Amino acid sequence: MWRGGQFLPDGAASGPVHPVLRLYARWVRRPLLPALRLWRRNIQLRVVASTLLMSLGVVLLLGVVVIGQVRNGLLEAKQRTAQGQARGGFTAARDMADSGIDARGQDSGQTATQSGRRTVDSGNWLTGLVEQLASSGQGVYSVVALSSNTDDTSSASNRGARSSGDVDPERSVPQDLREKVEHGTGVYEKPASIKRGPSDEGVPGLVVGKRLYDVNGKPYQLYYLFPFSQEAKSLSLVTTTLATAGVFVVVLLGAIAWLVVRQVVTPVRMAAGISERLAAGILQERMKVTGEDDIARLGESFNKMAQNLQGKIQQLEELSRMQRRFVSDVSHELRTPLTTVRMAAEVIHDARDEFDPVTARSAELLHEQLDRFESLLADLLEISRFDAGAAALEAEPIDLRDVVHR
Repeated sequence: MWRGGQFLPDGAASGPVHPVLRLYARWVRRPLLPALRLWRRNIQLRVVASTLLMSLGVVLLLGVVVIGQVRNGLLEAKQRTAQGQARGGFTAARDMADSGIDARGQDSGQTATQSGRRTVDSGNWLTGLVEQLASSGQGVYSVVALSSNTDDTSSASNRGARSSGDVDPERSVPQDLREKVEHGTGVYEKPASIKRGPSDEGVPGLVVGKRLYDVNGKPYQLYYLFPFSQEAKSLSLVTTTLATAGVFVVVLLGAIAWLVVRQVVTPVRMAAGISERLAAGILQERMKVTGEDDIARLGESFNKMAQNLQGKIQQLEELSRMQRRFVSDVSHELRTPLTTVRMAAEVIHDARDEFDPVTARSAELLHEQLDRFESLLADLLEISRFDAGAAALEAEPIDLRDVVHR
């Protein structure tokens, strides 16, 4: 608070404020004064602003709750769908390995071993497997096959990472998920960022993997990568729709509040203006009354009050005129007997030397009291002229010591 050029923190007095700080405070406060004055004087603005703020808070709260529920629902549905598709793919891969044929149904490039057995090339088999599993999931998921860490060096070199589309397998599959898949026998999943290239920041997704064996009985890791692109678009659409609807609802509630408050504030403002005109002496002003609601009853009560007030004021004015007229008439009527009494008193006062002391003193007192009575009568006539507006009161300084001495 500011008190006499001093800044009082928490109501406690302190030393004078630095002039620069005082100028800065005035510079900051000056543009806010009209807004604060309008805020204090305009009840309609306060009600509408409060309604908008509370509506905005409710809309934001509901939006956060709804968006959270929609996001959780989309993620749960995506997770269930991903788990089902991944298990189906793992089963299909195991069946292909057990059947001992190429996943593409073509010549797999079989070679003869030293014992005379013919084996399928693991690299070609994995490539065909990835192409076969990814053929039904274009745009929905990607398939990645990684060599197991237990493979020998020559085998691992022939079985590099296979992936469908342009997915970067090394950067898309988390390392800790690889370790779990490598040392476990079940299905493992983890949220990850699916990257398409070295410079791609990636999109959120879910990676589901399992350790399997190929047609030659060698272990490998098979992963399904499910991007959340479609869910992100759906969530963005829901968010945009909720934001648009929220803005519309807030604006609509503000307009409704403005209209409703206007119906109440307008008669109140009218009553305030009429009250000011009544205070200025315009006693014929009345409120316009329409309907039978509370505002109408307020207007009727206000008009009755104004009518009674006008009647009382007129009655008081009439009484005041009668009083002024009475004082004026009495003052004028008293002047004639006072003149007669004055003349008789002057004769008696001039002959007081011929009277005895008691009668002479009585003559002097009579003369003094007649002077006082005549002064009072003159004052009474002057007051009646002031009340009637025939004379203007002019105030002037006076020494009260003379009054006290008298």
